[in-house]
Amino acid sequence: MMQNVNIFFETYAKALEHYDTKGMAALYGIPCTMVSDDITSIFNDATKLEGFFNQGAGFYRQFGIAHVRHETWSRRNWTEKIINVKVNWQYFDVFKNPVYNCDYHYVLKLDKNNQWKIILSVSVNEKEKMEQWLALSGKK
Repeated sequence: MMQNVNIFFETYAKALEHYDTKGMAALYGIPCTMVSDDITSIFNDATKLEGFFNQGAGFYRQFGIAHVRHETWSRRNWTEKIINVKVNWQYFDVFKNPVYNCDYHYVLKLDKNNQWKIILSVSVNEKEKMEQWLALSGKK
């Protein structure tokens, strides 16, 4: 039975909310690639990927991000086992007030257990949205 994509991203959102970097890393296939305008990072080791997520979790804790929601904007099957998904992430504080939102594209591939794993993550505008929020909130 193929894992549902929305359930996959709900699991990802819960891991983000709980700062569960091991859980987040488990949703990635190794090797995987993360791309933004500024950097391309290739992870061949799950512990290094988890370390990368620890940095992000520290940011979320520091700035009070407590709730995460995703909205799947599009899904395109490239093959039977590879899909491209566009997701809008919405981040909220402890009172569920919006903090910022951003867009990502993911390439997911089914593993040998028919579970989706992220093999490519492309940050479309997170850095810009985060910087904009920090500037407006006076936290920068």
